[in-house]
Amino acid sequence: MEAIILAGGLGTRLRGVIGEIPKCMAPIDGKPFLQYQLEWLSRFDISHVIFSVGYLKEQVIDFVNSCEWPFEVSYAVETEPLGTGGGIRLALSKCRGNLVYVLNGDTFFNIDLNSLTFTAPVTLALKPMRDFDRYGAVDWDGDLVKGFREKAPCAEGLINGGIYAIDRSQLDMALYPKKFSFEKEVLEPLSDLFLVAGRVMDGYFIDIGVPEDYERAQRELPEIQAVLKASDAVMASKADTLFLDRDGVINRWIPGDYVRAWDQFVFLPGILECLRAWAGKFKHIFIVSNQRGVGKGKMTQEELDTVHERMLEEIRQADGRIDGILVCTSVEESDPRRKPNTGLFEEACHAYPDITAERSLMLGDSHYDRDFARNCGMDFVLMETAEITLRFQEAASSGS
Repeated sequence: MEAIILAGGLGTRLRGVIGEIPKCMAPIDGKPFLQYQLEWLSRFDISHVIFSVGYLKEQVIDFVNSCEWPFEVSYAVETEPLGTGGGIRLALSKCRGNLVYVLNGDTFFNIDLNSLTFTAPVTLALKPMRDFDRYGAVDWDGDLVKGFREKAPCAEGLINGGIYAIDRSQLDMALYPKKFSFEKEVLEPLSDLFLVAGRVMDGYFIDIGVPEDYERAQRELPEIQAVLKASDAVMASKADTLFLDRDGVINRWIPGDYVRAWDQFVFLPGILECLRAWAGKFKHIFIVSNQRGVGKGKMTQEELDTVHERMLEEIRQADGRIDGILVCTSVEESDPRRKPNTGLFEEACHAYPDITAERSLMLGDSHYDRDFARNCGMDFVLMETAEITLRFQEAASSGS
């Protein structure tokens, strides 16, 4: 399989923030945005990636050539601006096969690329969105794209997620001019002829084209990268029972505080998609969590239960599954139910006698979770965001 990345964006609206660099090279937590996209793409069976470059192309080429990737790389160089259509047309001339994915170089859309199949000349990945005015809405009938609407305030709808599957055997780009808009001169006319398919994929999505979303990406892209890395390890496990910590694994950890109400609860980006995948793999899935906020009087048991009820409903709506939530609210380190002690694991085993440590896996974000897994005799996977790495370093320095 081959992929094209449109990496020639000028980043006009970001110029005051990132300076004179291509938009795809905008730094996110110290790494180019393009690196996050390529590391995500590396999770799929892609053998050849063509970079459509133009503006400050040397920066893109130097970066890509400085790294090792699990695919061959080529470049389609625009000597003058060709528009999205002209850039795609030029890049397609570098492809060897008929089936090609095209990705915008300034968006990150966490989809299962293998599910975006080539059922029409062009198939779009569509993202459901609420309360938006930055994107045009897409009309879709459950299979085919029926049309595209101009940007306008929209309470709920689908947008073009910026990932296309193009079947070159059904779409002859040589028929188009050198410079043109792919959206206006390919997608819109083909949709009128019922030749554009659409697949709704509700994965994490961000477009860094405006300063507000670029700032949001600084936190969220490292988080989703950690989530996907942990999920790959979880999916590779031979375990049939999965134990999950909550704060820092399911939801964003609040340094120095507790999630005391639902409006403080923020799912980590990508975690709902992972929970959906894990539901199909594991026989049992439990959350095991220390919640000292109740024991310290920072929140009530009823408030904690309300948070968990809302959390479980969101997980169910995303087709995920949690079979039980086991919580220790005690502040006493010696409490047998408090991680890293093994009481919560023993409760799960009592409820489900088929559970064994040898066939169990713990996904956590702290040394308490690591030690809990070790004490129970199960394998451990770390959810490794920058904040979590810092917590581990602090724990190591304190001798924990």
